[in-house]
Amino acid sequence: MTTNQAPLVEVKDAARWFDVSAPWLERVLSGKPRIMLRAVDGVSFSINRGETLALVGESGCGKSTMARLLVGLYPLTRGEIKIDGESISTLQGPKGKALRKRLQMIFQDPYASLNPRWRVGRIIAEPLKAHTSMTVAEQDARVDELLTQVGLDPADKQRYPHQFSGGQRQRISIARALAVKPEFLVCDEPTSALDVSVQAQVLNIMKDLQRNLGLTYLFISHNLAVVHHVADRVGVMYLGRIVEIAERDQLFENPRHPYTKMLISAIPDIEGKGASRTPVAGEVPNPLQPPSGCTFHPRCPLARDLCKQLAPTLINLQGPGQTQVACHAVEQSWEYEATPATTG
Repeated sequence: MTTNQAPLVEVKDAARWFDVSAPWLERVLSGKPRIMLRAVDGVSFSINRGETLALVGESGCGKSTMARLLVGLYPLTRGEIKIDGESISTLQGPKGKALRKRLQMIFQDPYASLNPRWRVGRIIAEPLKAHTSMTVAEQDARVDELLTQVGLDPADKQRYPHQFSGGQRQRISIARALAVKPEFLVCDEPTSALDVSVQAQVLNIMKDLQRNLGLTYLFISHNLAVVHHVADRVGVMYLGRIVEIAERDQLFENPRHPYTKMLISAIPDIEGKGASRTPVAGEVPNPLQPPSGCTFHPRCPLARDLCKQLAPTLINLQGPGQTQVACHAVEQSWEYEATPATTG
């Protein structure tokens, strides 16, 4: 998807590190160093209005941490995130209330994200109480409208979350997120806890809502089949960094980064868009002790000495798809040479 407008979301060099060191006294007595987990480490991307950008990658790559950074649940260690030109740092200041109305989050687990002691009507109305001056009658009418939009009955507002199935609970979560008419929704694996048939229903509702309401999505997922269905562009993360961003069809038809090729080769063919298999050895390294240089080099069939010494940066590739990739092999055209033996 292309646009001449300024992007709605801009992320520049975002980082979030967690201190996972031993307690202070233990470190002092034992001489142990501080240990920092770099969950997100220098991520940059943008999202256009009305677009769905999906972030994919293996568990622990930093996708969910990035989602929480975007909605202000975690502070940034470094970098900047802007929503329509407004820094999310203002989420904690006087402008925070107005900015919070513009972005909301749909969480992964519909069983844990809804208060089991509240009726559905109260759950959905809670953002209206916090962010609007609506009367009780106006809130009630808005709740009815939202339940209808997500395919539920307005009478369901009198029931409790445990009286609904997983798919219905996620629809309630979507209704709650839409209550204050946000522009941007961060969706953290919103269908991963649902059965496959129910996933399709929820995804179709989300696509219809995006089309009808002009919503912008960041869609977090590890399921590339789901991503292929919902995304306009896809960003691939590995150990806290983005290694490739491209338009959906371009990424599935012509993945450039070796890690992206590995991910796509690991799934069944999607409408003829599966890539040829690329042999990759090893497992995800310990994120507390990431490899030097390109963190993917221990598993990469194209790795050379440069990859072990210098971390690649995202570069723009010429050609269709507006592809960006962080890979020395792609940048220097090693990918077109004979594939060397897989390094351990």
